[in-house]
This record gives sequence, structure tokens and C-alpha cells, in this order.
Amino acid sequence: MNKIRVLVIDDSMLIRKILTEIFNSSSDIEVVGTAANPYIARDMIKQLNPDVLTLDIEMPQMDGITFLKNLMRLRPTPVVMISTLTEKGADVTLEALALGAVDFITKPKMDIASTLESYSEEIIGKVRTAALAKIENYNNKTFAARENDKTPALPHLKSGPVKQISLNNKIIAIGASTGGTEAIKTVVKGLPARTPPIVITQHLPAAFSESFVRHIDLVTPMKACIPKQGQIVEPGYIYLAPGDRHMKIIKEGLRFIVQLDDGEPVNRHKPAVDVMFRSLVQSAGANAVAVLLTGMGSDGASGMKEMHDAGAKTVIQDEKSSVVWGMPGTAYKLGCTDYVLPLEEVSGKILTLL
Repeated sequence: MNKIRVLVIDDSMLIRKILTEIFNSSSDIEVVGTAANPYIARDMIKQLNPDVLTLDIEMPQMDGITFLKNLMRLRPTPVVMISTLTEKGADVTLEALALGAVDFITKPKMDIASTLESYSEEIIGKVRTAALAKIENYNNKTFAARENDKTPALPHLKSGPVKQISLNNKIIAIGASTGGTEAIKTVVKGLPARTPPIVITQHLPAAFSESFVRHIDLVTPMKACIPKQGQIVEPGYIYLAPGDRHMKIIKEGLRFIVQLDDGEPVNRHKPAVDVMFRSLVQSAGANAVAVLLTGMGSDGASGMKEMHDAGAKTVIQDEKSSVVWGMPGTAYKLGCTDYVLPLEEVSGKILTLL
């Protein structure tokens, strides 16, 4: 099998050296070149034709976002961003994901060498995933649409007679990972303000949670927030699991309540989709709709099966529209999916099921 050819783009000689050593330690990856800035990288991409790029966001002469925009227009290539664990780093990284980057690696402020090496397996895994990702979805038409899309798909509903849904009993649970930040936004922007509550687990670092929930809030008539321990779950709200806690939903009387759990990672993730889904087996049963979107690995698949067995309706994103069909694909293999849909049809199916 051919090795995955990687080009490392970073103005830090130390980062270039560490990443090169990490990638070359893997039998199926080779670093074909390194570049200190995007101008050097531009020529090297033409000469070396790499399969995957790692791209630093903060660089002199041309920043990573500007380079990524040009790359996705002219020569779409799988990209893994190198991001800082800061609020500013989170905002820029989420912008990069919206522009077509597959994933990101967080760069610590202190002790960079030992920290990066300590999770070398995860870094290698992200490059392997990027090599398989469907970046053809990020064509010029899609890119232009995302650049210009600043408003929700649906306006806030006007007051007046509406068909009533038993909001206290219904709940929507969404899980996602690689490619999920954009997929989640696509789903929620198609839902009206009076939608029953939505709980979301997306694999993100804690430092990125606040930034991502703001991005969600901007595109939907619903209200998005990061819940606190014991918070009551209400219709019209979206609750995003904080990046360093599992989120469970329990039932107290007629109300859903958020429980935040600082336990061990599940499926190597905290928060984990399986933890959220399994909590809804007891608290919601057949009144829940479970949704699995694009993501690497299998987190959420077994939890979705348990929800399905308890009577919940289950929806997964199809392979063609997924950046990575790991999580939804695993659920499909377990035989627990009621609907397999293109991303653009997921929100409409949720409304139909409610």
C-alpha cells in the first residue's frame, strides 16, 4: 500500500521537526517536505503532490486562513490545521473548518515537544483520516455559498396559531466528530425556533466550546448555550456538551435535566456521544430522535443501537455527504438506523418525526 505523503507547513522549525519525526515513525506515512511559509509551500505542492497538508494558522507573510482559501479554490487538498488552545485560536480554527479543513491539531503554549509527542497516535490518526476524507464537497460553488451564508435558513416564527407538539416529552440528540462543526450548523439552521430541545455532543477541546456555541447560535432561530450542572432542558434551546465533560440527560418528573460528568473518557473521548445517547435510553425512550453525523471512529454507534432498541427514531448522515463515514457508518452496520440521509435532508426528517 502506498504511504500517505504529507507536507508540513509551519514557520516554527521546532514544530516542523517534531511533526516530521511523529509522522515518519508511522509505517504508512512519510513526510515528503516541510515549508516555513505558504509561498514556499505553494511551489512544493506543485512539485511533490502531497496527499495531506498540515498547516499552521499563524504565519508571517501569509496567514494560514488566506492560504487555505486559495488552496481550496485552486487545488483542493486534505488539510489538518495546527491551532492554539486559545479563544482566538478556536475562532480561527472553526473558520478553517468552515473553509474545508478536515481537522485540527492543538498546539500547546508550554513544553511543545513533549506535549505533541504524548499524543502522537492521535496526530497520526488525524492525518490518516484526512487522507480518506471527501474534500470534493468543498468545490467553488460550496465555498462561495459558505462565504456568503451569514443568515439562518428559517426566520423566527411569528406568533399565532401553530400545530402543537408535546414539547415536554420530545428531545433531539445529535452526535458528531470530524467534519461535524459544519454539519451541525447545517442541521440546526433548518429548524424553527419552537423546535423541541436539542442536545449535542461534538468532539472538541474545552477551549473551543464557547466559540463553537456562538457559531451555532448565529445560524439558527433557536438559542444555543453550554449548559450548567442541573440546568432544565427547555424547548427552543440547543445544549452543547462542554469540551471537558460528558453530558447526560436525566428525567425529573416531567422535565429533562442536564447532568455533567467528569468521569473517564469513553471511546477515548470526553465528551462522548455514547454517554449522552445511553442516558436518553432511560430518560426519553421512544420520545427521542437520535442523529449521528460525520465523524471518525465509532463513538455513538452502540448508544444509538440502545436508543433504537428503546423505541427512539434514529437518523444518520449518508456516506456521500459525510467528510468521514466512521461513526454513522458503524451505526449502519449495527442495523440500528431508521433513516440514512444526505446532510441537507436531516433537519426536514427530524421535523417530520416530531
